[in-house]
Amino acid sequence: SLKSCENTQNASDTNLNRRTKTIYTPLELQYIEMKKQYKDAVLCVECGYKYRFFGEDAEIAAKELNISCHLDHNFMTASIPSHRLFVHVRRLVAKGHKVGVIKQMETAALKAAGENKSSLFSRKLTALYTKSTLIGEDILFKQLDDSVEVDQVTTDVPDNYLLCICENGENLRDRKKGDIVIGIMAIQPTTGEVIFDSFRDSASRSELEGRVLRLQPVEIILPSRLSDQSEKLISSITSM
Repeated sequence: SLKSCENTQNASDTNLNRRTKTIYTPLELQYIEMKKQYKDAVLCVECGYKYRFFGEDAEIAAKELNISCHLDHNFMTASIPSHRLFVHVRRLVAKGHKVGVIKQMETAALKAAGENKSSLFSRKLTALYTKSTLIGEDILFKQLDDSVEVDQVTTDVPDNYLLCICENGENLRDRKKGDIVIGIMAIQPTTGEVIFDSFRDSASRSELEGRVLRLQPVEIILPSRLSDQSEKLISSITSM
């Protein structure tokens, strides 16, 4: 009996917004759990015939998409029609945001016919978009209709390369001089093109600079440890 009481109390504490002292709705709790997994992404959550943003994501969406945002229960919220998802995903990505699309895993008709028709829709992340990975069913041009202007869907870079860089100082003497062996791989997901190379570079990193400027990647993946010379070059290029 005591354990049951403690469990109920713990559940109540988890469901309680400590700031407002109000209970989170089941949808809000579902969003909180998903946001813990994808903290750096703006999440679009499918709710019937629209996609909703919550909390800071809603404020970002309101600013970038020029849509209204208001308080609903415990979160600020904003929404877009489901048929306009691809337009707004591209807009957010063009502004530099990582966007996650969370969809309902069951239809209203199937849910109504099932045993759990009164429970919350199950949802999961089905796509995660960045500038270099802007491909998928949610943003295909086949969904384009007469109500969409051309400039709304042409904001991404045509050659959207994703570039990965790694490096290896073969010996201590070379590392002290700044000389290093560098490996690169560039992928363009929209076409499947892959470019890879390895080369020895000096402390000036002129070889690396030439390749990066030639590819013009929209995203760069770097190792956890990068030489000072390479880091300085990459910072200089990305700041431009």
